[in-house]
Amino acid sequence: MSLTHCNVHFTGQPEKVVYISTNLMKSLNLAGGKQIHLRLGRGRIPAAVRTIRKPGKHLYLANGIRNAINIPKAGTVYLRNTQNGVVQLGPLIGVLSDGSGSTSQPFGSRTGFIRQLLREGNKRAYIFAFAPRDIDWNKETVNGYFLSDKGEFTRKRVPLPDVVYNRLPSRKFDFSPSTNMLRERFIRKKIPFFNWSFFNKSDIYRLLENMPSVSKYIPESYMNPTRDQIAQILERHQMAYYKPSAGSLGKGIYKLTYTPQKGYFLRYRRGGSNALLRFSSFDKLMRMLQARLGQSMRGYVVQQGIHLIELDECPIDFRFHMHKNGSNQWVVVGIGAKKAGKGSVTTHIKNGGSLLTPERALSRSFGSRSGEVLQNMKRIAVILAQAIESQHKHLLGEIGFDLGIDHNEQVWMFEANAKPGRSIFHHPSLRSEGKASIDHILDHCLYLSKFQGREDA
Repeated sequence: MSLTHCNVHFTGQPEKVVYISTNLMKSLNLAGGKQIHLRLGRGRIPAAVRTIRKPGKHLYLANGIRNAINIPKAGTVYLRNTQNGVVQLGPLIGVLSDGSGSTSQPFGSRTGFIRQLLREGNKRAYIFAFAPRDIDWNKETVNGYFLSDKGEFTRKRVPLPDVVYNRLPSRKFDFSPSTNMLRERFIRKKIPFFNWSFFNKSDIYRLLENMPSVSKYIPESYMNPTRDQIAQILERHQMAYYKPSAGSLGKGIYKLTYTPQKGYFLRYRRGGSNALLRFSSFDKLMRMLQARLGQSMRGYVVQQGIHLIELDECPIDFRFHMHKNGSNQWVVVGIGAKKAGKGSVTTHIKNGGSLLTPERALSRSFGSRSGEVLQNMKRIAVILAQAIESQHKHLLGEIGFDLGIDHNEQVWMFEANAKPGRSIFHHPSLRSEGKASIDHILDHCLYLSKFQGREDA
């Protein structure tokens, strides 16, 4: 395979001809070729080849070519010769999401992130965003949202992409029959699709608990626990978290504590504030949970509570934002430390938490050794990502871990998210990591679409 950059130009001729500069012909190993098949995404068309004498690497496309496979714009892009008479432009990257479809905010609260992704991606690829309703499976095309040079969204119809980055925002929609069918259709067409769907907490716990290399990082957990299991975990650890298996953003989480002399305590979020209740017996605690949750208790996990390091008497955990890079290796791209608000069940910012740099969070507990401790946490995060991937049936390219550390330097994994939020990158000290996250997404798209590799001179 030959891979190179080139400058794409459009000409007004109606015929299906491509004009290739001598230098580009050499880079693509096309010397003497009279015809090629030009490909964009899943679109493909035969074209006659004409050589032109012009310095540099240039590709001129007549209107007949441009319109036949819907090439979205001129400019610099990758070109690869797949050694079978097919020359491919691209990559053509699709970002799958959903929203209102309005002109200014087509993807709702995710529009800002998608705009940033498209802006950076335009420098390296053809990239667009789309919703499931934008796909025409019969014609194998997508009516996608591209970003213009002025930063405005414009609609253009293009072939099905080379790779799909999944950022569908809703668990309900992500697990719907229609979305399952959509994913399977992409796979049948051999179009790489990552990340497949949201993780289920209980599935991840069960998977990792059975792997000796990582089980020591997983707190004791039970899916759909019995009353006896909840009582036993409180007896052993005096603290537990009771949380929905398919939850996110800290919603629906209860903190249970037990003190032999004082009884049982329940902390949770109620009406925008933190609530704390005391019970004289375990039975009364369970009756309260049953009254609040009813049948929903069947979808809950109980997990051992950990006495984490603290700052200002508030526990701290860490969000590790992981990415696959252009070499298909897991790397830590961003780390944010989250300090819980006073009396809060979780460290989520919406529940009164605050965001810190990991260095500041660790220095109070570990002093001069904080750098060494952080490096160990990074090492463990990579091991955890590799472990999940090894047991996952589908492509993963991004994981968000919520990790904690106790005063004995034991690292614990509380959550793994296949579509992690990006709130840590709002911290002024983590904005460069936010840019690096975008770059890693694009690098991995190039890898999956086979546009990542040695570029011929």
